[in-house]
Amino acid sequence: MSYLALARKWRPRRFEDVRGQSHVVKALQHALERDRLHPAILLTGTRGVGKTTLARIIAKGLNCETGVTAQPCGICSACKEINDGRFVDLLEIDAASNTGVDDVRQLIDNAQYAPARGRYKVYLIDEVHMLSKSAFNALLKTLEEPPPHVKFILATTDPQKLPITVLSRCLQFNLKRLPQHLIRDTLADILAQEEVEFEPGAVAEIARAADGSMRDGLSLLDQAIAFAGGLGLKREGVEEMLGTVGRRTLFEILEALVRGDADGILAGIRKLDESAPDHAALLNDLAAHLQRIAVLQLLPKAGDEDDDPALAPLAKSATPEDVQLWYQIAVLGRRDLPWAPDPRLGFEMTVLRMMAFRLDSAAPSGGVAGGGRREAGGVTATTAAASAAAAAPAAQVAASAPSPAAVAPPASRVPPPVAVAPPASDPESRLAPPADWTQRIESLGFDGMTRQLARHCAWLGEAGGEVLLALDARAKHLLTEDRRAAIERALAAQAGGELRLVVEIGAATDVLSPAGAEERRLVERQRAAEAAIEADPQVREFKESFGATVRPGSVQPAE
Repeated sequence: MSYLALARKWRPRRFEDVRGQSHVVKALQHALERDRLHPAILLTGTRGVGKTTLARIIAKGLNCETGVTAQPCGICSACKEINDGRFVDLLEIDAASNTGVDDVRQLIDNAQYAPARGRYKVYLIDEVHMLSKSAFNALLKTLEEPPPHVKFILATTDPQKLPITVLSRCLQFNLKRLPQHLIRDTLADILAQEEVEFEPGAVAEIARAADGSMRDGLSLLDQAIAFAGGLGLKREGVEEMLGTVGRRTLFEILEALVRGDADGILAGIRKLDESAPDHAALLNDLAAHLQRIAVLQLLPKAGDEDDDPALAPLAKSATPEDVQLWYQIAVLGRRDLPWAPDPRLGFEMTVLRMMAFRLDSAAPSGGVAGGGRREAGGVTATTAAASAAAAAPAAQVAASAPSPAAVAPPASRVPPPVAVAPPASDPESRLAPPADWTQRIESLGFDGMTRQLARHCAWLGEAGGEVLLALDARAKHLLTEDRRAAIERALAAQAGGELRLVVEIGAATDVLSPAGAEERRLVERQRAAEAAIEADPQVREFKESFGATVRPGSVQPAE
């Protein structure tokens, strides 16, 4: 005899052998025991979770020579023929290749005849969602009132595509994706009975790759046995077969990230290149590892037996803030991978972003390699997650929030400035003190984010070839070394000589920045508009006569 695939050899023959679907098995067993099985059953679920297997067990329970039972004997001619796939009264129809109304009409015509061998004629229609609309309409009446000797079992991976008229005529059972530990234990039992030596880690890798499907797990197990060549299943060999050799290296990269070890990250990336991995899959695994680390940090009791042992030390050594930021970077890197010049470059850039961006509270006190802060040109440029993690949420909030002119911000948002005397300008200054810093910004011709940085700075003065600006602390995310250098070059060109620009974040001054002055002007206009409404005689009359109120945020200044 030719070799029988493990997925067929170890297909469950009884309800007791079906694993992970107890909620469906229990209902079907009770229905068969009382001979109250619904004439139309719909089994839904992803591939390889037991839809066809359950349908065949139901057919055996209906046609077993011992009678309708939830415990088919498995030895009578009907049970054996169903196991072998040659029972004439079990008609398995592939709806993907029989989609038309003519195929359904032929099925309906044949359903009128009594079964040839068994007690019931069972129609198993696989991938039933592939039927055409006219085919569904032709099937409706027979599905609702079939002949007493006919049972319909419909199976599909996409129940959303079924018409509601079909769903309402069926008893629906949703089969679950199988958990990884269940697939792992089942594969281990099969290997033990097949007398194949194996390492637990190898079986765990196959179960993880099966992605909730027992059939996929058994197919991969067949492949792994052939790959091993009779020498037993080793974890390294299974990882090589699956192309997941880089999973171990991912943990080394994560450990290097936690330590802030740039050389370790580079070594890990080079090690990954040796195995020519799937970089998209690596980013998926990286995000999954970070998610499990976050769970172990914030919900220690939610640990899973399927968690890799290397996750626990990482959960203790990494800060929760860094883990959250790295997860976001990994997800965004996976999304942007198709746009990268090369998948390897996209993966490498994602890891480098994780190294470059750290939250201030978690950043070490070292230089750029530590990922915290960097000193350049007298400026402390915060390279924290303000531009990575807060950029997208901030943009969404800005887009959905009403304009400053529409809603008056709380008074605490615009605190009165603490007056300090700015340094007196050096008599030998090369830049004349500006009558209006806004006009100077316009004359320098800045654009984009550089212009925004300049608008959020207030002029403090110039002394000894050094220009001092004060940056609003709320806009510190705008400050980068490139933008500061661009402003410095423009001022130096205007002065006709070298200048050094220093930007102090949050320095108190009685001079508002152009952006701050504009914000204050809008606030004052809003308050004046609201005061004018409150003072309006008609508004007062409405309030006194009808108890009316002015809806907050509805008053806008007139242009």
